[in-house]
Amino acid sequence: MIKRSSDLQPRRGRLRTWIAIGLIAGVVGTMVIVFAGRFGMDVRLVASPLVGRQAPSLEFDYLDRPGTLDTDDLNGQVVVMNFWASWCLACRVEHPILMAASEKYADQGVRFIGVQHQDLVNSGKAFLDELGWGVNFDYVIGDGSGAAIEYGIYGIPETFVIDANGTITMKITGPVTTKSLGTAIEAALVG
Repeated sequence: MIKRSSDLQPRRGRLRTWIAIGLIAGVVGTMVIVFAGRFGMDVRLVASPLVGRQAPSLEFDYLDRPGTLDTDDLNGQVVVMNFWASWCLACRVEHPILMAASEKYADQGVRFIGVQHQDLVNSGKAFLDELGWGVNFDYVIGDGSGAAIEYGIYGIPETFVIDANGTITMKITGPVTTKSLGTAIEAALVG
């Protein structure tokens, strides 16, 4: 008995359906395996080769007053170092969060350093006059300090949290959130 091609059509259709289901299941399964470790994590908390290393020793000129800030003088304090610029829209978004955190953690000895990056001094001052100067916050000029190279800055905003031993414990790429910054600071305070 010879089977006609019309008899084979339903079998081919079912085979194609099962192949498609198998491929979809394979893709979904692969995605679950690849991304399962990242679910529930804030994607702004970035793995960086600097995490776990000593923070670079740097000297910055202050943005708003004469004198310099030597990062070696910050040993023994938890430090939040935020790279920002007045022309950066994401920096505007995160600024109120940084200001609130600087107030919240002032009594716990956390020091905030705002490093103005690739910007004009007067533009930075105008930005802070408009949006507010943080409490327990030092604003410094990053250009010429070597900070961008030492910290490997490739885009702003970028924020580093440094523990009391001078070790970089966290890097946050993009605008901080209350959660990402709080998690990073709390970890540095405990560590």
